[in-house]
Order: sequence, then structure tokens, then C-alpha cells
Amino acid sequence: MKQLDVTILLLNGCYVSTALAPIEVFHSAGRLWNTLTHSVSEPRFRVTVASLDGREVESPYAVRLSPEVSIERVKSADIIVVPASGLDLDTQFARHAALFPWLRRWHQRGAYIASVCSGAAYLAEAGLLDGHEATTHWGTAEAFMERYPKVKWRPDAFVTEDRRMLCSGGVYAAIDLSLYLVDKFCGHEVAVHTAKALLVDMPRTGQSGYAVLPLSRPHHDDRIREAEMFMQKNFSRPLSIDNLASRVNMSPRTFIRRFKEATGRLPGKYLQVFRISIAKEMLEEGARSVQTVSSAVGYEDVAYFRALFKRLTGMTPAQYRTKFTGIRSPEGPASQHGG
Repeated sequence: MKQLDVTILLLNGCYVSTALAPIEVFHSAGRLWNTLTHSVSEPRFRVTVASLDGREVESPYAVRLSPEVSIERVKSADIIVVPASGLDLDTQFARHAALFPWLRRWHQRGAYIASVCSGAAYLAEAGLLDGHEATTHWGTAEAFMERYPKVKWRPDAFVTEDRRMLCSGGVYAAIDLSLYLVDKFCGHEVAVHTAKALLVDMPRTGQSGYAVLPLSRPHHDDRIREAEMFMQKNFSRPLSIDNLASRVNMSPRTFIRRFKEATGRLPGKYLQVFRISIAKEMLEEGARSVQTVSSAVGYEDVAYFRALFKRLTGMTPAQYRTKFTGIRSPEGPASQHGG
């Protein structure tokens, strides 16, 4: 099993939890749950902690953090996590000027760059977010929108992903963002086990009530991205190809072709996957009625919903609820051992 390399950055003035939480989540994935359940440990990530110059950094409240290496000594990085730091951006950017070209180089090499809370400003300042979707803490959103008008800010969302750049809202979104990446790269079961072992929830939804999920591969088709956003916001409604194509000024045939080229999925399949992802989240939260879940995600025919759910997840909605509802109220080995 190939391990992925994660580099967690330490910045002077950073909020400690926005660096420590990702370290603990990535270190725990494949390890902690396995240990608590007496299974074979299968670490999924190698975690490296780096500062700009390899020296320790100091938080706003005098807690000092020591890295392993400087950023220039990082040899491999599949994922890079940028923590949240102070809101005096000009001062912070001057202190961390070497970070911007380094982030650009690693993104060009294929690394995923993830930011916590106000850490999105570093990605924006590096030019990595121009033309892309991003989120940040609601309290900084307006200022960021004015400073970086080329970014498609989504302050309603808790986690965004756009072309290997990820952003999250709020300091403690560091946990949500990290679990989101565990889910993305290791699968849902590993992410759920990691959450259970740490006694935390799985990633929260956006404020507008729908989950932000990695449904499509990175692409540069803005009109298809517009269609994706419309589908995600209106997933419970009947959505026809004709209607979707009309919204983005395409013929149905052209829309289907471009949607598949951009996302890797046909529009109908994309919508099914998104709806089932929302259904999974509702079941994890303890929804009692499968009929209620089915209707909420746009399927009045509960038999069809059950069949589709089983086809995409390998289990029935009831089986899924029984297996995973504990992530909201942890039970079993994780709670017995106190995390």
C-alpha cells in the first residue's frame, strides 16, 4: 500500500491547532483505529512538519512549535497544508515571502495545496486561486473578496476543492479538511474509522446545507462548473438535460459531451453520486426513515433509491446507517479507550 507524503507548514503567528490537528489526523489514518481494534496497523500517510527556515515558530500566545525541516529540504509532497495565521496580511506576507514561489512550484509538480481558515490568503497571494473556487472564515470573507477579486469566493461552503487547491472555513475546520482528504485519498471507511478513533465528526457540510464533495476531476470548463454548482444546490429537484444545457447556453448534445469531458461522468451519473453522498451523510447523522432520506435527495420511489444506494455503496441504506451512524455518537472501541 503506497503511503502519501503530507507536509504540514508552520508559520510564525499561526494558530497552533490549525497545524497540530492535520498532523494528528493524517498520522492517525490507518493507525489509531487499527490499534484500538487490535488490527494490523496500516499507516496511510507520511507526515513531515516544515517551517520556512527549519527554525521553530511562535504562535500569537507564546506556544512554540519546532519543525523537522525547512521547506527547501522537503523532497516529496502529495499534500501540503497551510495553517491559519494573523490577519495583518501585509506583515505576514513580508515575513513569509519565500513561501509563495515554493507553493507555486509544488502545485506545478502536482501536489494538492490545502489551507485552513485565513490560510487561504497565502494561496490567493501566490496567485493559485485566481479563477478558482475558495472559502475562508466568514469574518475574513469580505476583506478577502475585495483584496482578491479574481477568486470565486464561496463563504457559504465549509470546504472547497478546485483543481488541487482546497480551502476551509474556521480554525477548527482543520479537522474537517484533513478528514475530507483522508476520505478522498483513502476511502470513506478509513476516514470514518479515523474520525471514530479521534472522537470527532466527519467533515461538516457547507452553510447552505449541501456537502462539498470531490465529484469531478480538475477541469477548466467554467460553463460546466456553473452547471455543477447549480446541480449541487438543486439536487433534490428534477433536473433535465434540456434545462441544464439551456442554463449554460448549450445544446443538450454539446452539454452532455462537454460535461463528460470535463468531469469524467455523464450528468445523470454525476447527480446520482451527489444525491447518494448526501443520503450517506443523513444516515450517518442518524436519520431513522429511509423514505425520508429518499425523498430529501430527490427520489420518491424508495425501492429505486434503495437499489441505487446499494449499487453505489455495496450495502443497503439500513446497513449503512447501522455501520456508520456511530461517527456522530461514537461507540465501541474508540469510546471505550477514550480516543
